[in-house]
Amino acid sequence: MPRVVVFDEFGGPEVMHVVEEPVVEPAAGEVRVRIEAFAVNPLDQMMRSGTSPAVVPLPHARLGVEGTGVVDALGPGVAGLEIGDPVIITAIPDASVRGSYADYTTVPASRVVARPAGLGVTEAAAIWVAYSTAYGALVEKARMRPGDHVLITAASGGVGRAAIQIANQIGAVPIAVTRHTAKKDDLLAAGAAAVIATDQADVVEAVRRHTGGTGADIVLDVVMGPGQQDLLKAARPGGTLVAAGFLDPRPTPFPGGTALTIFSYRSFEHTLDAVVVNRMAAFLNAGVRLGALRPAVDRVFALDDVVDAHRHLAKGLHDGKKIVVAV
Repeated sequence: MPRVVVFDEFGGPEVMHVVEEPVVEPAAGEVRVRIEAFAVNPLDQMMRSGTSPAVVPLPHARLGVEGTGVVDALGPGVAGLEIGDPVIITAIPDASVRGSYADYTTVPASRVVARPAGLGVTEAAAIWVAYSTAYGALVEKARMRPGDHVLITAASGGVGRAAIQIANQIGAVPIAVTRHTAKKDDLLAAGAAAVIATDQADVVEAVRRHTGGTGADIVLDVVMGPGQQDLLKAARPGGTLVAAGFLDPRPTPFPGGTALTIFSYRSFEHTLDAVVVNRMAAFLNAGVRLGALRPAVDRVFALDDVVDAHRHLAKGLHDGKKIVVAV
């Protein structure tokens, strides 16, 4: 019988357990995907622990917002896909019901795209959430262009690393921000044009120095909190700040009196839009083909070891690289 990871109460990793369930036949417009691998994301951790902003109905809740596999069955009316096609799942907004922590899941056909030929299964499981978030924030929202100086916070995280690669693919200049000097060499090796370590440098002064005094054209803020005030000062007048995360739980002061354009970005506003998803998929395909985009994977776990995968995530030692579970 096919396996599914579920949890019946909120809590630590140990609340998850593997059960066996029959497969679900796809309805009209849906496809069933045989999952080959999925990534473990902070959102999964939040859902499991009961801290997700979205309601997670219990018991028997599922997890998983991204994954890769092959099309196993087609519902009536599905065109453009064949059984056996390798695909990436682009969005599972109802992850508590259809989550990818399973041998199979059934999703609308519009929620899958062809898996780039240059990606292995492990990398394909790890690419969509981070890269679509960074692409949506920088390209769709901020309209990043070649030559733009792009300030990227939490740059050693998954979205930050993806943003560095995407900026380079566009021809922009990625300036990475990290809290720790020890991560500087790693971020330079990852493609950052410059790295600002806030344990040694002042963000505003350092950005002025790296931009010839003009300030950043675009700021990608996945941290929020009080530190956003310095990011506003580091941007040039008329620049853009995109708030795309909430790593700092402290309140974020209202950014009043600024000459910047400020966007609040949540990835589902684009990953549920088929037109934008097609642009994202084309961009990722080109980046993989050219060698510009490549997700970094920390460790791979088996499905039966999913509890250990979440414990590894909680330790925070993966340093922005993705944790993947092979099914």
